[in-house]
Amino acid sequence: MSGPAPTPRQVADRYVAQLCRLDPLVATSLGDPAGADRLPDPSPAGLEARAELARRTLAELAAAPATDPGQRRCARLLRERLGADLALHDAGEGLRELSHLFSPVHAIRQVFMLMPASTGEDWSVLARRMAQVPGAYRGFVATLREGAGRGLLVAPRQVTTVLGQLETWLSGPWFGTFAAAGPAALRRDLDAAAAAADGAVAEVRDFLRDEYLPRAEGTPDAVGRERYALAARRWTGAELGAGRRLEEAYAFGWDEHRRLLAEQRRAAGEALEGAGPREAMEWAQRHGPAVAGVEATRAYLQGVMDRAIDALDGVHFDIAPPLRRVEAVVSPPGSAAGAYYTQPSQDFARPGRTWLPVLGRERFPLWDLVSIWYHEGVPGHHLQLAQWVLRAGELSTFQTSVGMVGADIEGWALYAERLMDELGYLTEPWARLGYLDGQQLRAMRVVVDLGMHLGLPVPADADGVLADARGRPWTPELARAFLGEHSGSTTAFLDSELVRYLGVPGQAISYKLGERAWLAGRAAARRNRGGDFDLRAWHMAALSQGSLGLDDLESELAVL
Repeated sequence: MSGPAPTPRQVADRYVAQLCRLDPLVATSLGDPAGADRLPDPSPAGLEARAELARRTLAELAAAPATDPGQRRCARLLRERLGADLALHDAGEGLRELSHLFSPVHAIRQVFMLMPASTGEDWSVLARRMAQVPGAYRGFVATLREGAGRGLLVAPRQVTTVLGQLETWLSGPWFGTFAAAGPAALRRDLDAAAAAADGAVAEVRDFLRDEYLPRAEGTPDAVGRERYALAARRWTGAELGAGRRLEEAYAFGWDEHRRLLAEQRRAAGEALEGAGPREAMEWAQRHGPAVAGVEATRAYLQGVMDRAIDALDGVHFDIAPPLRRVEAVVSPPGSAAGAYYTQPSQDFARPGRTWLPVLGRERFPLWDLVSIWYHEGVPGHHLQLAQWVLRAGELSTFQTSVGMVGADIEGWALYAERLMDELGYLTEPWARLGYLDGQQLRAMRVVVDLGMHLGLPVPADADGVLADARGRPWTPELARAFLGEHSGSTTAFLDSELVRYLGVPGQAISYKLGERAWLAGRAAARRNRGGDFDLRAWHMAALSQGSLGLDDLESELAVL
């Protein structure tokens, strides 16, 4: 006699447990030691195994009763996330998953920076996992080769960018340098594993340069509407391809650009009399406050987060003791140009971490760093994603980790920056310039990401570098000129951003669309509750729901 049907949360947690067996990188990210000396199979067979797990889980979910609102939220998220994954798999997107941010070749290296490395046993596990790198990378090469055989390739721009990263890794070499910090007692095992891993990096480089790149010649940068809609669903949890939702998002991004530009002009005049945004940002870059040295900058950013925790706790948030520990660390060589955050393990043994890209710099202007660390750290990604870990037992592991939706988390992080501005933490003219510059970049991302991939026309009221291109389709060249005209970021960063938008379609729009949903949800909750609205209580309720797709986010926030 069979027992009661499982609940959606039980189905979701069973999926995560089975996924951890297929992909030990997921287990490591969660802090689960099981499989810590293994790596996933990124070959075509490995991709199909993950897809089959998703199909089985959806079939099981169809028979799982959702008896309360929490279970219904979990079921909707699991159904939508696995559906999005399968849509991408069935379209063959996994066979061309190569970009300078998101690909198995990057994820496999990143996992070594998430693993404990304090004891001899830790290093023994690291050595065993490192020995698996050649096999995993060969599986990834087999996948790219299969995609190439089917005509599923990425554009040359993505290939050459990744080749540049791999050359940086090999100049160390990265695995050899990493293994050198291990104990002498394991020197032979570590050196052998590192040499094999660095050799595998060279094999990937040679394959990309000699075989894949020639076949990729002529592949366009733009992916077109159909592929874009699939990709956008992955990052937003919404079916944006229906109707004119993508065009509406494009118009919203342009309106935000124009609104922010007017605000930037006012702030520039306050920072430097008579200056426009570009001139004021260049002044802040050269003459504004700065920190000298990588370690001093890392320590400064640690202080930014520590001070924010002390100031916000008990006033605008209730920050549980495990969340008060967050580390600022330095990104490894060969990483992308942007800062990022990694979630704590499920037991908080590994804390949340913000990662600072160095890119050969020794001087770090602060004008554009402070708001970034409010975004990446506190009250941004760290407060949300670490709070999810804290609530994982009451929700499901899927809702608080594997099932996260980019529009939810990036929208919260942009909301967090805006909140700090609303609360008066960005009153220094140089700091506010940085905040507005970051907001402007996220608005321009919406415009150029949609514009380039869908071939949308440059708006009729465009001026500056776009004046002569009104009505013409966006191109990467126009997008890069537009970014350069209105962003205070470095040339190297903007070049990296352009490659990012072209290589990871749909991800760039998730920030502003998510922020819009968070702001609208807060406004609706304030209207609904009237004088009883409590911002701190709303924040904590909102951060304790787990992940939500864009189509659910605003409505769920409105009733809190």
